[in-house]
Amino acid sequence: MCNRARLAAEPETLFERFGGRWLTDRPRDNRFNPVELRPEERAYVVREEEGRRGVDVMGWDVLGGQAKWAMTNVRNLALPQWTRLAERPENRCLVPLTEFCEFTPERHDLGDGKKPLKGEMWFSVVDQPVFAVAGFWQRTVAGNGFAMVTCDANELVEPIHPKAMITILHPDDWSTWLTGSFDEVRRLQCPYPADQMTVRGPVFPTRGR
Repeated sequence: MCNRARLAAEPETLFERFGGRWLTDRPRDNRFNPVELRPEERAYVVREEEGRRGVDVMGWDVLGGQAKWAMTNVRNLALPQWTRLAERPENRCLVPLTEFCEFTPERHDLGDGKKPLKGEMWFSVVDQPVFAVAGFWQRTVAGNGFAMVTCDANELVEPIHPKAMITILHPDDWSTWLTGSFDEVRRLQCPYPADQMTVRGPVFPTRGR
């Protein structure tokens, strides 16, 4: 479920779109690649601190490596460990993206004599070149970590991944997600309108197609 995503935007674009400032030192090492988001690697997130919105850098694993696999996406906010985070505004965040990936259910024979493989389907939001996904975060022994909140799949995502999709927020709902009550944010956990999204693919980057 959405363990591949991209953010083709500079921090200055995030400041303009979401408002705010740096909440942490900007990473300057070569291992930090905010364009290609993968589990356990670092990414930009937007959150509020002391009433001011800003950009932070966190690992994409809200458990910080304390489980058998990275906890990148969470759906059941009624579970106590997730309720504890989701009900506290200071632990909520926005995850800015330009597109996210789901793999095709079927494998494709590319006619190159190699084993068939699944293709990548990349989804984006038509009217939001940079959109925000609902998320929450916490401090871990490995540093700050975040997860994206998922919901039911809409009509565009469902044929590719029927189980769920990430919770994309309308800009008018960003402040509610960051500061609202638990009941208010639970109501935002719903699929984004399919007619306001687009998809491209399948693409097979490992085969050059």
